[in-house]
Amino acid sequence: MVTDPISDYLTRLRNAIAAKHKVVEIPGSNLKKAMTQILMDQGFILNFKVIEDSKQGIIKIALKYNNKTKDSAIKNLTRISKPGLRKYSGVDTMPRVLNGLGIAIVSTSIGLITDKEARKQKVGGEILCYVD
Repeated sequence: MVTDPISDYLTRLRNAIAAKHKVVEIPGSNLKKAMTQILMDQGFILNFKVIEDSKQGIIKIALKYNNKTKDSAIKNLTRISKPGLRKYSGVDTMPRVLNGLGIAIVSTSIGLITDKEARKQKVGGEILCYVD
């Protein structure tokens, strides 16, 4: 049993990138699907596919690498809000990751969005993680 599914998701991605895997499989949930969709929209991963089975489903993520240097598009994944210490931010104190080069995934009342989108929509929320 996993007590923190978001940390598990980020750790599986981190480990697959460190091992230079092309594809990683992660147990599915609606939150993880939304996070994966944000990563794809922002260009951090190539593609993903949700495989429905009799249980919770599996998310297959195709990782993105630079052709010449073989470096991953994702340099750093950092969990911010943890089950023991939640981190919330209003729209006026929304963090900027790498001065706008990275993203923060924020859980708001309108769903999971990036920090840039949260500023545009003028909503705050729980900062789940930083991706750069």
